[in-house]
Amino acid sequence: MKFKLTDKKEVFSYCDPYIIAEIGANHNGDMDLARKMIDSAKACGADAAKFQSWSPSSLISREEYDRNQTYDDSPKKHFGSLKEMVEKYYLRPEQHRELKDYCDLIGIDFCSTPFAPEEVALLDDLDVPYHKVASMDVNNLGLLRCIARSGKPVLLSTGMSTLGEIEQAVRTIENEGNKRIVLLHCISIYPPAYEDIHLRNITMLQETFGYPVGFSDHTFGFSIPLASVALGSCLIEKHFTLDKDLPGWDHEISADPAEMKIIVEESRNIVCSLGQAKRIVSQAEQDKKSKFRRSIVVREKLAKGHVLTEDDLNVKRPGTGIAPDEMSYVVGRRLNRDLDGDELLLWDCLE
Repeated sequence: MKFKLTDKKEVFSYCDPYIIAEIGANHNGDMDLARKMIDSAKACGADAAKFQSWSPSSLISREEYDRNQTYDDSPKKHFGSLKEMVEKYYLRPEQHRELKDYCDLIGIDFCSTPFAPEEVALLDDLDVPYHKVASMDVNNLGLLRCIARSGKPVLLSTGMSTLGEIEQAVRTIENEGNKRIVLLHCISIYPPAYEDIHLRNITMLQETFGYPVGFSDHTFGFSIPLASVALGSCLIEKHFTLDKDLPGWDHEISADPAEMKIIVEESRNIVCSLGQAKRIVSQAEQDKKSKFRRSIVVREKLAKGHVLTEDDLNVKRPGTGIAPDEMSYVVGRRLNRDLDGDELLLWDCLE
């Protein structure tokens, strides 16, 4: 299946991947930093700068705040209580507009992950090209229905989900008349162990559901998202930062500008290099044959009238004479002129 993800980008298996620089909350509540990150994502060649749309009341309950949880499984320690972090990091509605306008100004797609219906409405008002569903909301069927009814393409992250839960989510979106879905293979650990990544899930999801499949990455570096491209990933979502040492939830596992540029450039090289499944010898390789392949030569000086035996012959570069696999057509033939040792044997040398 293929469809328009944005006005400029069609997605399908093995297409040039659409690259999302997932800024998330890495702006740390600082709009100057957010704009610098958008600039950098654009300079790296990313297609989109993505944020997260939640508020202190739309995602986390009072009970969770009361426990003062600081997400100890994150690779970096954080300041203050969970509530203090949420208050500092969440994007206000007016900041959404500010960042959307800035993305439009410099020519990069603005997108975000909504966590509640009011945030879906906010993003619809901003005319985002698609909605992203976080892995945590695969079984949040009410939110899925709300997102599906927007009519926009849906990026569905599948971290923590069983195949049955993914199927339920897909059917929920489809039942609202929306069949523009990109499934994102995802492991919701920051970072996951390599043996837990299972990139072959990309092809499994393609075959199971028939939709384009991308990869939402939480690994260090760039090798794993690039490997996903060789399996047909149509989209890469990669956390993005300007400095891995900044305080905050995701900076340490994010790509910095140098890594993001590699992901953008090398992913497109990988798609180009995959080519076709049928065997094709390029013209450049055809031209190489005359230099790199071998031809039949005579080992020693031979006189006109000599009947050639296999012991008389050797094969050496260049490949401009009689090919080695034509040896059987040469043995037993008589020379019609004298040949020097190590001289190339040609058809017109034979009677």
